[in-house]
Amino acid sequence: MVKLSKRLQMIADRVPKGSKVADIGSDHALLPTYLAQQGIIVAAVAGEVNPGPFEAAQRQVLESGLSKIIQVRSGDGLAVIEPGEVNVITIAGMGGSLMASILEAGKSKLSGVQHLILQPNVGEDHVRRWLLSNGWKLESEAILEEDGKIYEILTAVAASKDELATLDALYEERTLPGGCTVSKERLQQMGPYLMQEAPEVWFVKWESELKKLAMIVSQLKLSTAEASIIKVEQVSQEMREIKEVLACLQKVKP
Repeated sequence: MVKLSKRLQMIADRVPKGSKVADIGSDHALLPTYLAQQGIIVAAVAGEVNPGPFEAAQRQVLESGLSKIIQVRSGDGLAVIEPGEVNVITIAGMGGSLMASILEAGKSKLSGVQHLILQPNVGEDHVRRWLLSNGWKLESEAILEEDGKIYEILTAVAASKDELATLDALYEERTLPGGCTVSKERLQQMGPYLMQEAPEVWFVKWESELKKLAMIVSQLKLSTAEASIIKVEQVSQEMREIKEVLACLQKVKP
């Protein structure tokens, strides 16, 4: 039986029983193998564009005796599936910008898909913006730390016609319990549900992000170019807003 990392286990826990799953960028096909072994899914496509991981996925499925349930396919993004073939798509372990571009390029393949379970390594705001712009309702957010890295998992469902008009409400400017106002941009960056729940690991993540932004400002200040000066102010303003959110929520923590 396959044993998953904490990160993959958290993704697996969000897959509804009886699903047909496409795991895009499946690497060694560990996630679909586990889901099949646990009887959670009835069928899966493990998609992988790189030859080495593709061959490893094929071996994994063959050795697990799951060839009748899992099909390993070579291809880029959602090119490995046909419209209506699956009802759940998982994508994990890549940047949010790339993830959003994969979803955008494969929009025609999303017919019949009910759940997107997405784990971007960075750039989660790109994913949230894509979901909002394309009729997907962000249903939940989770965050975890494993092996010194912090990961977010975003789960979205296809919005009904009635829900489409209200998707923006999740990112409406709001006043936090501590009294500060948070913008749509910051909600998309930091996560509306994560901001509401504010777990300890979320604070750790954003303290780390502030350090990275401070380093960017230090580098930009070495240049006297007008573009660099403008960028310094933009990044500095972003830092001020993030610090305000963190301080605001720290105040109301029990």
